[in-house]
Amino acid sequence: MRLATFNVLHGRSPHDGLVDETRLATAVATLDADILALQEVDRDQSRSNHLDLTAIAASAMNAPEHRFAAAIVGTPGEQLRPLTHDDDGHGEPLYGIGLISRYPVRSWQVTRLAPIPLRSPVIDPGPHGRIVLLRDEPRVVLTAILDTPYGPITAAATHLSFVPGWNIRQLRQVVRALRTLPPPRILLGDLNLPAGLATLASGWRSLARRPTYPARQPRVQLDHILADPRGGHPLPAVTAVNAPITTISDHRPLVVDLA
Repeated sequence: MRLATFNVLHGRSPHDGLVDETRLATAVATLDADILALQEVDRDQSRSNHLDLTAIAASAMNAPEHRFAAAIVGTPGEQLRPLTHDDDGHGEPLYGIGLISRYPVRSWQVTRLAPIPLRSPVIDPGPHGRIVLLRDEPRVVLTAILDTPYGPITAAATHLSFVPGWNIRQLRQVVRALRTLPPPRILLGDLNLPAGLATLASGWRSLARRPTYPARQPRVQLDHILADPRGGHPLPAVTAVNAPITTISDHRPLVVDLA
């Protein structure tokens, strides 16, 4: 079984700034994952040619099961609004996360995470490294209970806040929500937390320690695959870990092979 998580930067290549469907499909197919979590995913956005990026990735994987969960309606950094349970943003540009599986899905679940209510200071990644005040965005968790060759597994995808401290609060909220679902449990995603802090805050075991950001010369691990150590039959042993460079995104994907 191969697990992977990938912040795809809405399919954009850092080399030419373009979103190309074939390039995205090739990058995903090369991972050859059985379970793949995607972050920074667009659907019907003009900046990504109105493509459904989750569906493209699922087709590239030959995966029969996939779901996109929008966190916001609109475009990050521009006009946007949060979703509610009565508003799915149908027919409008959406931004969120995806979860794709080659295994059958018994059920899906969406959990919404509120943004911090205040503008927060962050360091501009540009050449001057200025501190800017940014408004946080709503976040979402997409969970599937899968029928795998090793039995049922709960797998969840998420992309947590960039605000220090608030992302820890969100991670603990995610852990509480997932522990209501059957073990074993796996969390895949961009947690915006370094490796040690992600495991300490969650109490979960990291299946992979590799730097993933920035893609060209990664210095920090923001992308994680965590396993709940409590309850249920144990996951198979980890046999390989990789964070390959691809032709898209400013993150590297994180890939874990289980025996």
